[in-house]
Amino acid sequence: MTYRNFPLKRYLFWFANEHADFRLPEIKSIVSLYNISLKWVEEPSAHPFWIVDLPNEDSARKIASRSVCLRRVIELWGHQKTIPALHQQLKEVPKDFWKPYCARNKSFKIKVETFCNSQSQREKVQKIETFSYLPFEGPVKLKDPDVVMQYIEYYGMDPNNRPTVPCEVFFGLVICKGQRDVIAKINLKERKFIGNTSMDPQLSLLMANQAKIKSGDLVLDPFVGTG
Repeated sequence: MTYRNFPLKRYLFWFANEHADFRLPEIKSIVSLYNISLKWVEEPSAHPFWIVDLPNEDSARKIASRSVCLRRVIELWGHQKTIPALHQQLKEVPKDFWKPYCARNKSFKIKVETFCNSQSQREKVQKIETFSYLPFEGPVKLKDPDVVMQYIEYYGMDPNNRPTVPCEVFFGLVICKGQRDVIAKINLKERKFIGNTSMDPQLSLLMANQAKIKSGDLVLDPFVGTG
């Protein structure tokens, strides 16, 4: 992976682990809606982590501003099959690359997540400490820092056949979140009226995205009232 000398920027799409069949249709619809040039680095699969190339950060934010399948979008700085290989990759990043993120006036934190594995807070702190070689000069700030780094260990999809070490590891800059919060806002329990055929809230949002509905559009809804 090269840094800043790439015509497109590389991002990690981290999806929620539900409604997997709708991920690709939703992303394709949003990309079409905003006329965004997206390149698949790896073919989309049932795995919750997809790597894509996009023209710029604004494109990533536009996609996340509509997607309800996405948990988070991360500018990908490191991706390897093993933990030692990831650390080696990050150590080889040119020093100039880090300057916008590591200044003394920039607070930061590193988030640790594992997929298909659970780890204690103590274990997570130990993993954070393994990145001590990164040239951050600013203060650590756990709430609302200027820069949020994300480290992810992926242990596959089968909790009954989990490997002892991660299958893949990712590291990068958190850009934005998807619209998962909107699902709770239109939760059935929060509605003033519920019919026998009330639509699942996430599916209703997915339908709107796949139809490329935008502000000002006129929509004919045959299920109005309960859908």
